[in-house]
Amino acid sequence: MAAGDFPTASVEWPSAVRIIRSLYPPIDLFEDIADPADWALLLSAEQKTNPRLMETIGNLDLVAPENRVGGLGASYLMAPFTHISTDRPSRFSDGTFGVLYVGDRFEVALMETIHHHERFMLATEEKPGWTSQFREILLTVTASLVDLRQVEATDLLHRDDYRAAQAFARGLRQKQAEGIVYPSQRYEGGDCAALFRPNLASAPRQGRHLDYHWNGQMVDFIRDAGSGTVYRIDRT
Repeated sequence: MAAGDFPTASVEWPSAVRIIRSLYPPIDLFEDIADPADWALLLSAEQKTNPRLMETIGNLDLVAPENRVGGLGASYLMAPFTHISTDRPSRFSDGTFGVLYVGDRFEVALMETIHHHERFMLATEEKPGWTSQFREILLTVTASLVDLRQVEATDLLHRDDYRAAQAFARGLRQKQAEGIVYPSQRYEGGDCAALFRPNLASAPRQGRHLDYHWNGQMVDFIRDAGSGTVYRIDRT
């Protein structure tokens, strides 16, 4: 399937949501130095005294200078592109390039994250209990995206086999596409976006801190760490 087989859509989500693990701290270079044009020079100087710096920042060369973003909250946009691994593939990446995934609402981001967390917990045979802490990130998305929402794209939207979707996305990136908008496979009626550049999102701000409860088979509750309120996960 080629990009030309699908329409494009102008996507403007002022309150898109991404949920990430809380253990990842902000990256000082992205947060404190607002002008990405200064990064290369600063990195060169810092590496002379701090050889472990790249472990924090990742591979900055993976993001073209014109697509980089800096300032408060920039870590949430840059890190998915500078910290990549073939050990962590996703629907639209085999792990050799970065993708910024967001949902059009909280419930979408929540259920997408729960799905992947459950797979990890099952694979590692974790014991029941309250597990990893997550943080909600609110952001604005403005992009022209290949639209899979109103067309037949079964292979690209397979619930578990991502091979066709990864190949499709690689072809789109080579043609300088901005990304893909597609129906969530974890939350009916919701939409997701896979962004190929960090500067297609803006105004990242932190929302709630969340705890997930693992019962040995699935995530059955989440807890708002700020208020202490516990919510049951409804899968109907």
